[in-house]
Amino acid sequence: MQLFVGLGNPGSQYAGNRHNIGFMAMDQLARHYRAPPWKKKFSGLATEVTLGTDRAVLLKPETFMNLSGQSVNEAIRFFKIALGDVVVFHDELDLEPGVVRVKTGGGNAGHNGLRSISGICGNDYRRVRIGIGHPGDKSLVHGWVLSNFAKDEHQGVDDLCRALSDNAPLLIDKADADYQGKVNAAMG
Repeated sequence: MQLFVGLGNPGSQYAGNRHNIGFMAMDQLARHYRAPPWKKKFSGLATEVTLGTDRAVLLKPETFMNLSGQSVNEAIRFFKIALGDVVVFHDELDLEPGVVRVKTGGGNAGHNGLRSISGICGNDYRRVRIGIGHPGDKSLVHGWVLSNFAKDEHQGVDDLCRALSDNAPLLIDKADADYQGKVNAAMG
């Protein structure tokens, strides 16, 4: 079993924010793999899906971004999941919109959700870094990540979430480079 975590902020006012691309990815995974309804668990919303020959718990922490580690830690402890079997889907300013990179460990690049998870759980979890682009000036970052995707970006976001979901069995198999390549090729 693996734990797939989508980072975002709870509440309808944040639903379309760039910072919530992780939640959007989890919602698409749940739809695509016909997950049971989300249930309140682990200070978040959780459900399970079968991907290939293994199961994945999908988790959307409801602790707000800066406290995501609390929710992730609860799920890890409950299921006794190794940190290497945790995959965190999150927004990434340093990548162009729609570009995806997968890595294990590393720095948090100022991302408070990652900082929280690393501080509580450790740093050696897998990350699906989902590009949202940079506003161009550091002083604009807070407003950028908390702004909604523009209407002309919605189709691209939907296509990206489908590609993330369609190829998710590769993450279960820990074929991270193949996953990254196939998602990026789909967005081509």
